[in-house]
Amino acid sequence: MMDSAERLFSVPQGLPSAWDTVTAALVSPVSNDDTMSDGSLCEGLSLLCSNGLGQFLEGWLLETLQVRLTTAVAPEFWAGLKQPENELGEKDRTRILLIAFRTLLDRLEPFLGGLERLGTWQDEGRGGLCGPGARGLRERAFSVIRAILLFSPSAVLQMRILEFYSRTFSVHMSQKGEAEEGVRGPDGGVCLGCTVPTQQCWCQEALEQLQELSHILSRLQLLERVSSEAVTSILHKLIEQRMEQHCRGEYESSFLFSFQEWLELVLGWLSRVFASEEGGLGTVPNSTGSRAGEVGQPANAVLQRWRCHMHQFFCRIYVNMRIEELFSIIRDFPESKPAIEDLKFCLERTNQRQQLLTSLKTAFETRLLHPGVHTSDIITVYISAIKALRELDPSMVILQVACQPIRKYLRTREDTVRQIVASLTGDAEGCSDLANELSRADPVTLETQDSEDEGSDPEEWTPDPKDAVTDKTGSKRRSSDIISLLVSIYGSKEIFIDEYRTVLADRLLHQFNYNTAREIRNVELLKLRFGESHMHYCEVMLKVKQGVTLKS
Repeated sequence: MMDSAERLFSVPQGLPSAWDTVTAALVSPVSNDDTMSDGSLCEGLSLLCSNGLGQFLEGWLLETLQVRLTTAVAPEFWAGLKQPENELGEKDRTRILLIAFRTLLDRLEPFLGGLERLGTWQDEGRGGLCGPGARGLRERAFSVIRAILLFSPSAVLQMRILEFYSRTFSVHMSQKGEAEEGVRGPDGGVCLGCTVPTQQCWCQEALEQLQELSHILSRLQLLERVSSEAVTSILHKLIEQRMEQHCRGEYESSFLFSFQEWLELVLGWLSRVFASEEGGLGTVPNSTGSRAGEVGQPANAVLQRWRCHMHQFFCRIYVNMRIEELFSIIRDFPESKPAIEDLKFCLERTNQRQQLLTSLKTAFETRLLHPGVHTSDIITVYISAIKALRELDPSMVILQVACQPIRKYLRTREDTVRQIVASLTGDAEGCSDLANELSRADPVTLETQDSEDEGSDPEEWTPDPKDAVTDKTGSKRRSSDIISLLVSIYGSKEIFIDEYRTVLADRLLHQFNYNTAREIRNVELLKLRFGESHMHYCEVMLKVKQGVTLKS
């Protein structure tokens, strides 16, 4: 009876030794392809698997990694970063950062090698071993490393990474001829990249350190997790600075092409930051959201994502800046047309139409629509707004909504009609826009009319933006003609025709040296705009006056 119990609970001969041999091989700092040729290791692995212990190797290795990380590796890493830095220069702080990551990799390398060996054994079914394989093991191990090391990272890591990446960016851009302004010292003996005397330049060393750091972080699948926040901060700050230096207040030049050129230089630096462990654009680890078994992603995909992010951020910042300046841009149109075109490009890629509408309406109300501004100046700005906003938004929705306060305010001015008529006939000083518009001879189309364009191609129809406002008739059809928009302020042509008839009669009665040819030309153009029947009395007055002049 005792013999049966002993046999039941006895440990097979050589099993503890086999466990020690296999586990020692998994955490050995030396990895070579001949490891499995060792007869004792092969026999030990087979013995473990035959006794059902092979399945526990994976759990043992991951648990050992977790314990070692928690008790020794992570504390050592953070202690290395937190060395006193008051008396250290930037170069020394960079060296400490790199040493900390070198040490981290040295401590974890045996476990990474063990994971590769165990995964290979599982993939090949050595000794009957089965499991998730190399890819699955790597994913689990790196999840453990990220969770323990970066679950609550110290601020010192981001400070050091931010400082180092900022320096390498400066070095990279200086080598491309894009050094920051104001870096060079008065004697010209300061390196533009590392901002130290040229005889102490460490630019090349910084780039080599960046390559090494990228290799270490890539090997540990920490590259994007450690780098993304610092890279984002640097790029956002630089884009904002560049915008302020080159774009603010400059409306007569387009900046999209120059930004694209600058972006390509920045991507050259990003390719250094996110370089693979082979030193080129290989595979970069995923920071978040990777699917099971998907350890990394191609580095060119990472760069493309950063390119899109920079484009999006540029567009958002550019729109913000131009929204602040839009009143001035409209006032300076058409000289500011390049700024309008850039704004249109960026606005189409951001969700900031409502922000623009709200800001522009406020700017009109506070800077234009008050008693201290002459009616003629308000009309001039409104005309510029029509031209600029129809360029910015061909659907005319922005014009319709943003300029509604101007139209409403002009109706309260007693001299609005008189000023518009004077501008139409060329009698207003310094305002030739409406006279030029009149010479186009397009018929006036009131914005409230309920007609449709017959003969238009249905396939060319595009819907209005969702912020389009329907008029009283329920139509969203909007005219882009300046004179039609001005006439539609009052909703009727007659008030303008009556005003012109009054002006013409006064001129014919009280001026003896008026320009007959000009008046005839104005009447003919107004006939094309408002219709012959509306201008009949004006035409009669001119003929009567001509007859009286000839008789006298």
